[in-house]
Amino acid sequence: MDIASHGLWGGVAFGRKNKKSYWLAFFFGVFPDLFAFSFGFVQFIVQYTFTAGDLPILGPADGYAHIPQYVFSLYNISHSFVTFILVFGLVWLIWKRPVVEMLAWPLHIVVDIFTHSDAFFPTPFLWPISSFHVNGIPWGNPVIFFPNVILLALAYYWFFKKRGGFKKSL
Repeated sequence: MDIASHGLWGGVAFGRKNKKSYWLAFFFGVFPDLFAFSFGFVQFIVQYTFTAGDLPILGPADGYAHIPQYVFSLYNISHSFVTFILVFGLVWLIWKRPVVEMLAWPLHIVVDIFTHSDAFFPTPFLWPISSFHVNGIPWGNPVIFFPNVILLALAYYWFFKKRGGFKKSL
């Protein structure tokens, strides 16, 4: 799924307490992709800003030749339930309470399991225990994309119009 939708779903699902809670849940909704792709994106921009020539095609069309190997490693780490459970448990131990907004992270993983195909970053949700993944329907496919937009609009309509938005302010 696209990164904006991950944040929006995370926010509306786990950040309804107040604005601070919303933005924390939004952050954890986008965190797996930020962790996996930010460094590679910055490297790509810097590399091609200072070189002449055409920008390369990224992804399966070029056999992933222009995506550094570490991006795949970071993706495996951030899109794994094993990693999430370890981090969530550590945070719970340190703060003596669960941080509910962090549950937007496994929501991100669940959605990606079914909206990524074998062709582009299949989701290794059991990494490092297993490399098993599901060959899902890519999120850009209209059968996924348009229902996602409609359901997000309905969720936010419910949240702000029917539920009354945030119960507490910052």
